[in-house]
Amino acid sequence: MESTTPPPPSTPEPPPPPPEPAAGPPAGDYPVRLDAVRQPEYNRWLPLVKWLLAFPHYIVLLFLFIGAFFVKIIAFFAVLFTRRYPEGLFNYMAGVLRWEWRVLAYVYLLRDEYPPFSLGEEAGYPARFEIPYPAQGIDRWRPLVQWLLIIPYAIVAGVLTWIAGIVALIGVFVILFTKELPEGMFKLILIPYRWQFRASAYMLFMVDRYPPFVWEEDDATRRAP
Repeated sequence: MESTTPPPPSTPEPPPPPPEPAAGPPAGDYPVRLDAVRQPEYNRWLPLVKWLLAFPHYIVLLFLFIGAFFVKIIAFFAVLFTRRYPEGLFNYMAGVLRWEWRVLAYVYLLRDEYPPFSLGEEAGYPARFEIPYPAQGIDRWRPLVQWLLIIPYAIVAGVLTWIAGIVALIGVFVILFTKELPEGMFKLILIPYRWQFRASAYMLFMVDRYPPFVWEEDDATRRAP
């Protein structure tokens, strides 16, 4: 009788790899979004007169800021007593900040396109400001203290925007001779204003998350195709 050799023992399957750790919150997840798309080439002479061409916007913004002052007072008491920021008032404040940003992006060399006279979002304009409405409500105490809590951040943001102004002044001459604004200079103008507008939104209790002390460089700062 023929003997059969038993089959060799099977090799045990390797254990499954451990699960990947859950990803943390992505960089740049702060709800206040401010961006501009870098253009590949600039009009050589336009930076010399942008500050003058934007004069009509300065007049409109003056009246919008006066309106924002009264809106802030009304919103202060609305949040204090109801925990709700009236959506119409919120949209007005967001629109004023959006309008201001588009004018700054134009005057401070980020874009050559003349900014629209609009409080709303303009999908075709390459300088954007976005802030979601706090539908979940706002803690009653926030209007009382957020203006105080933001002071350290606002000081840093103020210094950065002062530096951005110097960079923009130098950028006028760079564009004059090269018709380009180097990416590094572009970011040195854009990112400080991202800080500044986040400070403003927090001070106006439009967001409840303290803005991060982070030098963010979003994809939107890259050269447009």
